[in-house]
Amino acid sequence: MIKTKITELLGIKYPIFAGNMMNISTPEFAATCSNAGGLGILASVMYRKEEPLREALKQLQALTDKPFAVNVNLFPMLRPVKQIDLVKAMIDEGVKIIETSGHQAPDKYIPLFKENDIIWIHKCAGVRYALKAASLGADIVEVVGWENGGATGRFDIGTIVLTPATVDALDIPVVGGGGISDGRGLAAVLSLGAEAGLIGSRLMTTKECPIHDNLKQALLNATIYDTTLVMQSLGATHRVWANKGALNVLELEASKADQAKIFDAAAGVKSLKMYQEGDLEAGIVSCGQGIGLINDVPTVKEFFDRTISEAEQIIKKLSKAL
Repeated sequence: MIKTKITELLGIKYPIFAGNMMNISTPEFAATCSNAGGLGILASVMYRKEEPLREALKQLQALTDKPFAVNVNLFPMLRPVKQIDLVKAMIDEGVKIIETSGHQAPDKYIPLFKENDIIWIHKCAGVRYALKAASLGADIVEVVGWENGGATGRFDIGTIVLTPATVDALDIPVVGGGGISDGRGLAAVLSLGAEAGLIGSRLMTTKECPIHDNLKQALLNATIYDTTLVMQSLGATHRVWANKGALNVLELEASKADQAKIFDAAAGVKSLKMYQEGDLEAGIVSCGQGIGLINDVPTVKEFFDRTISEAEQIIKKLSKAL
């Protein structure tokens, strides 16, 4: 069994974080990931207001007695939510681990975290952001490299460089993510000094993932070349599946279309239609380059167990080589 500072701090079986994904990281799916031994993470921004979030948290707590986290999205949104109310609701409902994500650290929430003994995890895509979060009292920092699905940051630095650079810069545990699809990827970030691996896109092709089978099969058939970067012109670069919806966004950017048109083409409501109805051309879907390494649709538990077994075998093999 692989034990790290993070498995000990959080009380999780495996050093695996289930990447937070909008409209996918539901109470059911977060609980499934926690029950399988990793850290499930609920996407709070889906609920937008306090009462629906409270209901989601009660549902999640009824589905697992294992540790889980709740994400607070700090990226700019077309329809901003009152995050402070959501954070207070999380604390009232007994949440003990909160993940924040975005370019900026959540200065105004930190006193709440500290007063309520919250384990605060900050997710970002650059060493400077990781340093800022650590200086403000983050307990754990997650960094995701350029291979990552969704927001890729502003520096285009891959996981194999970003992870050790962050480990060298910080005195707190680091989680490495971006492109991890199996035990090889997990062993790699652990060898780079990370205390856990963040896995997102790979979990989209698990049996329990709440997306349409049409989309699961499309991602299963994708290669390492089938992602692209959109919204670079808006300073909000995202890595997505290279489908018709993504090409439409790229065409709008190339023609210097109005920002509102670009954001509309990339809107989450279109992604939700893909997830629910299986319309593969409706919009964009965030996913990383690691989708090209996927070749089956296991349960989350099967995938986590296999990933850890593969990582352990690699670590043993390397030890014997010495």
